[in-house]
Amino acid sequence: MKTITQTAAATAGQLKQINRFASDAIEEVLVGLSLDNPGAQRVIEHGDEFANAIRNAALESLKDLSVTDKYKDEEVKSTYVYPKGHKVKGITEQTNILRQLFPGVGFANEKLAEAELPPSLINRAEGWFAIPKWQSVAMTYNEAVLKVLEALKKSRKDRFYNYCDGKLGSEYLRQHKHSVGFFERLSAEQPDHDILVVPAQFGLRHRGRSARRAREVFQANEFGLGAFAVGIMILTHQERFTKDEDLCVDCSGDENAPGADGDFSSAPLFYSRDGLLKFFTYWTSGTNDRFGTVSAFGSEQ
Repeated sequence: MKTITQTAAATAGQLKQINRFASDAIEEVLVGLSLDNPGAQRVIEHGDEFANAIRNAALESLKDLSVTDKYKDEEVKSTYVYPKGHKVKGITEQTNILRQLFPGVGFANEKLAEAELPPSLINRAEGWFAIPKWQSVAMTYNEAVLKVLEALKKSRKDRFYNYCDGKLGSEYLRQHKHSVGFFERLSAEQPDHDILVVPAQFGLRHRGRSARRAREVFQANEFGLGAFAVGIMILTHQERFTKDEDLCVDCSGDENAPGADGDFSSAPLFYSRDGLLKFFTYWTSGTNDRFGTVSAFGSEQ
């Protein structure tokens, strides 16, 4: 499957950081090796050989780490798209919906969404989404997910079915550590606001990829969204799921252990079938042209 977007060139800052990693690693090796004077002199006399060995090792490592073929077979061609009429609502409209659904949830820094998406996110993010900090909705993440699912059931007049009813405790569901880190960063960047303003996309970018393949090809500042955040996005964009032909989504920002046995090898899904919106879980290795991973983007470091 062809990638949906072109990848931008590495920035000068990124290259500088990689160079610093290499320099620090060499310095650490030299300190630990404790070369004596004659040994150090021999290395200097064979400087060209040493430099060539470093270049070869660095090249192999950079190739391996920068381009991943991991799970590359877990991609299929997909032609599923969003329903006609779907578009990202303004932040004010989204936050108003959220305050009606979750009284007392607070406000967002709406000025952030007044700006255009950064150039680096054009053709990646689809717009600004309002996503509350889960802590503003419940005491635990799992309780917050349950509240979102309950709101979906109520808002859709019971045309919502949760196949995981009774199986959403912490032994079954947890946030992926990668996503936890990004949300902590976003919260620090938007202090004193219950609702975060987040650039995100609703699944099209990674359609046809398994959840774990999508995680592998995320950009450096990209992260998967879990059941809580994706459920919130559906609540504020109910028209996103209207027909069985609509692109469905997986929530790779969460991990699920179907047997509550510590094997967190699945991820939650939202999909439409028979006129219902349904919530289920499936293996992260599963590939289906009907599904795409929902992801968001943090600030570039």
